[in-house]
Amino acid sequence: MDVRGVLTEGFGRVAELYTDIADGLDGESLHHRPDGGGNPIGWLLWHLARMQDAQVADLAGESQRWQRFQDRFGLDNGSDDVGYGHTSEQVDGIRIEDLDLLREYHHDVTLATARYLQTVDEAELEREVDQSYDPPVTAGVRLVSILADALQHLGQAAYVKGLLGR
Repeated sequence: MDVRGVLTEGFGRVAELYTDIADGLDGESLHHRPDGGGNPIGWLLWHLARMQDAQVADLAGESQRWQRFQDRFGLDNGSDDVGYGHTSEQVDGIRIEDLDLLREYHHDVTLATARYLQTVDEAELEREVDQSYDPPVTAGVRLVSILADALQHLGQAAYVKGLLGR
């Protein structure tokens, strides 16, 4: 398997886990904050999708999928907000009222990611995308970072879902 295949498989696993975690959730479970202050599943799933969307769109030189979805979510947090660095109050402000819409958004992000991955070759993986670091961040490093972040947040969401079942 080549690098493109590995990345495609990895992001495919993210999509499968995302769907599995979202299955069976209701409004209360989406917004439950463990110990009153932990990140709720709805926020984790939203944040994961926003981060993947923003970063893959940047790599691909495309518009974020969020531009087509933000009004439908009814969130007034701005189009650049991906959840990074949110305060507890900001986390509370992300209220996902339509789980099917969240799934649809992530599915659209997954399709955009798959399209981008079809263009990835060795030159693309080595392309420097952020020179503010030493060494500069390449597209390959960014993709691994996106994948690692997504898997981490899916693990957190699965843990919170498990707590709800106790």
